Amino acid sequence: MAITILQVIDTILDAVPGAQREETVDIIKAGDASQPVKGIVTTFMASYAVIRKAVSLGANLIITHEPTFYNHLDQVGWLESDPVYQQKRKLIDDNGLVIWRFHDNWHIHQPDGLLTGLVKQLGWEGFADPQEPGVFHLPPISLADLAASFKSKLNIHTLRMVGKPEMICRKVGILVGAWGGTNQILFYGKNNPDVLVCGEIAEWETSEYVRDAVAQGKQKALLVLGHANSEEPGMSYLVEWLQPRFPGIAIHHVPIGDAFLYR
Repeated sequence: MAITILQVIDTILDAVPGAQREETVDIIKAGDASQPVKGIVTTFMASYAVIRKAVSLGANLIITHEPTFYNHLDQVGWLESDPVYQQKRKLIDDNGLVIWRFHDNWHIHQPDGLLTGLVKQLGWEGFADPQEPGVFHLPPISLADLAASFKSKLNIHTLRMVGKPEMICRKVGILVGAWGGTNQILFYGKNNPDVLVCGEIAEWETSEYVRDAVAQGKQKALLVLGHANSEEPGMSYLVEWLQPRFPGIAIHHVPIGDAFLYR
């Protein structure tokens, strides 16, 4: 007997120690979860293109890390008359899709599922500091070469850098996603990395802190990958995590890709 989408969701949450089931954004955003699951797609964000791909793959459950409707809580009252929202909603409804967000609980999984996926794609498992989560000790590498390595291994066209390209890096910190300037700056103070690699910044917070540090002669740098670029590997890794729990169900990762073009 086929399991329902709701049973899939419950199985996932049961596998996360201390899973949050209340006061969390990890809820069903669209669709009827009582239906049998036909296939699963994981993604950083359920964009219109991702949804169309899920339909072509025969999936009826999309597990997304970030919001579907352009705000953190997926509130849609302000969008009801918007034609872009209406067409997206119609695509979801017409194809009987369920969209479930897996954000808070994938982060609180030990180890953090998003960071784990990024580390696996980088091949940095052997560099992790066992005492300091998110800290990695690398063989000496210039900041410029470190940036080039991220671009190559993550298949991204560009990233943003603050610091001297020739600076030698040994201790690297990673905060995927958008932790906010206060947490990013506190991470420097607590862990003292040569360079912090993050997903997203407000351009008047962490970047300016690092620029001040460099002007003071301190050995500090920042690499900004982009939010999606930093967390997409973690949602790709989710396929590997899910497969032994749901044998016989087709599970695919559909990347959203970088939203920006650079000229």
